[in-house]
Amino acid sequence: MHVCITANLAVVAAFILQASPVIGAFDGNLNYDSPSRRHPSLGIDVPHVSRRSMKRGNTAYAASDLNFTHGVASGDPFADSVILWTRVAPSRASDASNVTVEGPVPLYNHDTQVYIEASSSPICVDWAVFPVGGANGSTVAKGKAYTTSDIDYTVKVEAAGLKPFTVYNYQFTICGSDVKSPVGRTRTAPTADAEVPEVNFAVFSCSNYPNGYFNAYGNAARKDDQDYFVHLGDYIYEGADQGERAHDPPRLLFTLYDYRTRYGQYRTDLDLQLAAQNFAWITTWDDHEVSNNGYRDGSSGLNNTEDSFIKSGGVSVDQRKMNAVRAYFEWMPIRQVDLDDNLRVWRTFQMGNLLDFIVLDTRNYDRSITSLDWNDDYIDMIRDDASRTLMGSRQENWFYNELSKSSKRGAAWRIVGNQILFSKIYESYGLSGDNWSGYTANRNRTLKHLYDNKIENNIFLAGDSHQNWVSDLVWLDEKPYDPKTGEGSIGVEFAGTAVSSGGEDGPILRARTQAEYRVGNNSELQWQDGYYRGYISLSVKPKSVEARFYGSPSVASRNSWDLPLANFTVLSGQNKLARPVGGGSVEAGALRGGVTKPTNVTLNTDTWEWDVVGYDQMYIEDQ
Repeated sequence: MHVCITANLAVVAAFILQASPVIGAFDGNLNYDSPSRRHPSLGIDVPHVSRRSMKRGNTAYAASDLNFTHGVASGDPFADSVILWTRVAPSRASDASNVTVEGPVPLYNHDTQVYIEASSSPICVDWAVFPVGGANGSTVAKGKAYTTSDIDYTVKVEAAGLKPFTVYNYQFTICGSDVKSPVGRTRTAPTADAEVPEVNFAVFSCSNYPNGYFNAYGNAARKDDQDYFVHLGDYIYEGADQGERAHDPPRLLFTLYDYRTRYGQYRTDLDLQLAAQNFAWITTWDDHEVSNNGYRDGSSGLNNTEDSFIKSGGVSVDQRKMNAVRAYFEWMPIRQVDLDDNLRVWRTFQMGNLLDFIVLDTRNYDRSITSLDWNDDYIDMIRDDASRTLMGSRQENWFYNELSKSSKRGAAWRIVGNQILFSKIYESYGLSGDNWSGYTANRNRTLKHLYDNKIENNIFLAGDSHQNWVSDLVWLDEKPYDPKTGEGSIGVEFAGTAVSSGGEDGPILRARTQAEYRVGNNSELQWQDGYYRGYISLSVKPKSVEARFYGSPSVASRNSWDLPLANFTVLSGQNKLARPVGGGSVEAGALRGGVTKPTNVTLNTDTWEWDVVGYDQMYIEDQ
């Protein structure tokens, strides 16, 4: 039961006297909106929530009973605005409702599930954006928003009227009190026509909470040499792993409550909180935000069949995806993106005349069937079918148009943020069915568009595989290519390892042997390492792109050691990795035409001291 504080009845009186402003303040919280403006049934009935809040006898929470439970975050930077996020609630526990759209109801609505009592006491927050080092008295943007249990007490607002490519601080305050959130820091994007000398990104993927600590987030945040943080998916995992950092809830995720609780757990990690508080994020999802190896009609653990439905507790594919997507949009600092057919996160960020950052969804939007752990022979038979698509025709056409538009407008670079490995990589078992190699026609169409239209300076980013891969971007068997010089390439792929998810098991020498096999077996692959967890630091300048790969010596404990693994350069107009690749030497893995020189000389990002560091254990032990 909620604690009723009589002293705050004045807040309720204000609701009764000012109904229209109240509704406006509810609308100011973007999480009441549907993730898709063309699917209003995924939204919250704001007039109903407002009327419920004004019922006689309702009392507001006391500010002393509330906390900013999961810090603050920001994301999706535009030149004049940015998304700000927080959660303010009486406890860390998520709302227990499981309803999204169920039955013949027009809108997402707690009242369709009578045994769950929605909160009738909205929580009011003021938000302010101000110059770095300033105070709320020097605000450049401010507003008010309400939140309720309907959206798990999350708050997401758009701070507008900001200057381009500018760093700001921001803060939330519970209305009429001195209870404040931590001070966040964010940055807007440059205008599309601005002369921009440099933009820096930290690139992450695959953060599995029980598998290890999120040291990569903390290391990149403390070094503080990035403009934006990018996450390419698998921000959470849907599993039921136990141990030192056991998953909460302790089961596979199916319900809205499940997904909300899991996001809340991940956002208690101190290094993730630090990174979220201090950088604007650009994110997309992969499969584990919903379910392993997902596609448009299911995943490895749940498919659109009666048998699968019964075995999975009576939750359909569509309902599970709807639950996952609702929680994602509640908890992530992402804009509600308009769409035509389905739930859309694919979008583009123009950053001056320097680059266009094109974000794809190669997983959930309209993907043909993928490897489901039991159908690999079937996928191998159909991988070359012309009808197979990772993105669906609408997104695919949009993607090609974005590439062409970027080139025509004169952007120096095209940075493509996608979930899965693009290059054609042969493993010991053959080709994967769950990355671009399982969708040959889609990859060929992409390469054809780049080559035929002479679109240059392309950088593809990927996550998903939990390993590092650096390749020239090549249309093998169709265009001539020289692995020694890189001639014939149309760009470069930088695919990063995981924040904490598992890679090559066992000692580092075995992982290096595997890397040597992969580099020797794939002509376009120039460097590979599967041992370290970590991230990519990407520096984009008009004349070059530099990618620096960093590794954490261990994620079995929270630590601040940051090991430089390898550095790569791409020169403008060259469309290939600069030779000698990696400067001829790397710390780990295998480098084509170069040497591996392990030193273990590692930076402590807390003390800025260097030392020789080694750990016997990479991951938290299974329990």
